[in-house]
Amino acid sequence: MRNSNEPIKVGVVGIGHLGTYHLQKYEKMSECTIVGVSDTVKERAERVADTYGCVAFDDHRRLIEMVDAVSIAVPTVNHYNVAKDFLAAGVDVLLEKPIAVTLEEADGLISCAEETGTIFQIGFIERFNPAIAALKKVMDEPLFIEAHRLHPFFTRGTDVDVILDLMIHDLDIILSFVNYPLKNVEAVGVSVLSESVDISNARITFSNGCVANVTASRVTGKVMQKIRFFGFEGYHSVDCGKRELMSLSRKDNDGKVGIFQNNVEVESYDPLEREVRCFIKSVMTRTPPVVSGREGRKSLELALQIIEKMNQGRGLTA
Repeated sequence: MRNSNEPIKVGVVGIGHLGTYHLQKYEKMSECTIVGVSDTVKERAERVADTYGCVAFDDHRRLIEMVDAVSIAVPTVNHYNVAKDFLAAGVDVLLEKPIAVTLEEADGLISCAEETGTIFQIGFIERFNPAIAALKKVMDEPLFIEAHRLHPFFTRGTDVDVILDLMIHDLDIILSFVNYPLKNVEAVGVSVLSESVDISNARITFSNGCVANVTASRVTGKVMQKIRFFGFEGYHSVDCGKRELMSLSRKDNDGKVGIFQNNVEVESYDPLEREVRCFIKSVMTRTPPVVSGREGRKSLELALQIIEKMNQGRGLTA
């Protein structure tokens, strides 16, 4: 068992785009010491290990006995097998989104974490976006939501379709604001540059009447990461990429009803660093993470319903 006065021994599995960023954040934290990295391409792991002064492996299982906590940033199809090995051994896990490929895998990881008493956090970085955090201070119950997450094409992430790659970020945000059961899901999608769906639109209806229209694409010419909320009290627009919030509310001013801009402060901080720090805080205090495995499952369940509806429209089996 780790001595509470000692730094938390951390490792990173999957030394690609995201895994490298996780290492950068851990290096800044005096509460942590990086002890090892793992990647199936051992040369890549060794290059990074030289930079951070730790050991490198091409088999993640060799890290298990060395670490108290680990970030996992491997392809989605490998999430279950890699995370299960660490959770079963009592190692706390920060797992990049989505939680898994299937609900059965998600349930297996959640059960394992609960049985071993480990911290299990899902890496939905937009939950830590300062504009989303500021929105929580001013928004009431939304009635209509419109989200666009559009990116140019990169081969990274194409092991899954655009719903699990990009759209799931917005699904997680929506579910964090709308606490009502789903009523109906409609979806369409097409493949353009990969073997998976690259552009998709979903219309989600909740039992309280709230409707969310969500579009995701990874074949556009420029980046757009915007989500807009409409409700009785006003209109709120978040630019996730720029970390900006425009908030307008219905107010009475000298007997006249009008729409006025809310003066909402949006803090300036790095969302990934905040995410990693929150994970380490949970590890140190043994308190539930900001985004739990069960919340990760909810987003996956909705994503899979969208994929099922989309495939039905394309004449494919789910």
